[in-house]
Amino acid sequence: MDTVMLIAFDSTQQALRTEMLLEYADIEIDIRPTPKEITAGCALSIEFPGASLEQVRHIIVSEHVEVRGIFAKEGERYEQLEL
Repeated sequence: MDTVMLIAFDSTQQALRTEMLLEYADIEIDIRPTPKEITAGCALSIEFPGASLEQVRHIIVSEHVEVRGIFAKEGERYEQLEL
């Protein structure tokens, strides 16, 4: 089973912009509420499969997207990854 990844944001504008960029790149995503254990300024997060991590990182960096962080779901916890 693939690891579930999550991008958290400080603004809804950045979340919606990232949604558009990732959909344009044909990356499978789901918009979901930000988990309560992740402190972020935006209630929206984007979930995606771990197999797409490097492509997502590349898009975030090259498009200068402002994110709170990228997290990997480990059981019931989220571990923040390096961007």
